[in-house]
Amino acid sequence: MKTIAVLTSGGDAPGMNAAIRAVVRMAIYKGIRVMGVQRGYHGLINGEILDMDRHSVSDIIHRGGTILRTARCEEFKTEAGRKKAVNVLRVFGVDGLVVIGGDGSFAGAQLLSEMGIATVGIPGTIDNDLPYTEYTLGFDTALNTVLDAINKIRDTSSSHERISVVEVMGRNCGDIALYSGIGGGAESVIIPEIGYEIDALCKTIFEGKLRGKMHNLIILAEGVGGATELAKQIEDITGIESRATVLGHIQRGGSPSSFDRILASKMGVAAVEVLIAGRSGRVIGMVDGKIIDEDINEALAIPRKFNDKLYDISKILSY
Repeated sequence: MKTIAVLTSGGDAPGMNAAIRAVVRMAIYKGIRVMGVQRGYHGLINGEILDMDRHSVSDIIHRGGTILRTARCEEFKTEAGRKKAVNVLRVFGVDGLVVIGGDGSFAGAQLLSEMGIATVGIPGTIDNDLPYTEYTLGFDTALNTVLDAINKIRDTSSSHERISVVEVMGRNCGDIALYSGIGGGAESVIIPEIGYEIDALCKTIFEGKLRGKMHNLIILAEGVGGATELAKQIEDITGIESRATVLGHIQRGGSPSSFDRILASKMGVAAVEVLIAGRSGRVIGMVDGKIIDEDINEALAIPRKFNDKLYDISKILSY
């Protein structure tokens, strides 16, 4: 293993820069040349690869986003596009590739592994939707961003005695909504794993009002529906003023939390160790608080188990 390249792909997530830094510095520490691929698989196909040194990753551990940038790439989904990528890696003398991203990025890494390129993935996505690992990079930071917003929304919601519906990210995974709902003291949490019935939701609101609740905070995962439509439905049924807030991409930005910085550092070092050991088609994760590496096919095939207990806790504490 003489040369390692690193790229970020898919949606950006806080902690990606910390992971890039760890990969670069670990590789250099082991006497390995390291290169950065700009704009993900799109940049890989187009040869946007540059040498990186210790200075390249100075002063980035605290920065959100990714210094390597990221982009979607339809061409890489084709066999011809992947052959271009392999040829580019060989032209630059790259022996191993570290891919930081989500499930789509990992699928691409596995295809490259089958074509003879040693690959290892680091889970970088705020959605926390990769079942093989307890946490993905960016989830903790996004969660704290949502909690900060909820705290501010609660103040104005209480002042006006209104209902606030806050829409958060997560695609088909409700972890951001569920964790922030518990941490933010929401009255209702709506997630794709469970769904909701509008009549039951409104009944809960009425019951809370009878108990003296001055406001209602509802956390809605984007995979269930839109906050604006739900707020209108609730107001039409209950007659209580309702407002929608869509947090959007603010959840992806910002300086990563200490948890995400440390997790990214551990995972970046582990990724380089896997490549040095001669293994390929692996992904790095965390299980029981320990850093592990897993076969990428097995990791992506693991069914997601919903945390019923945590959801029950959210319902109990919101009563």
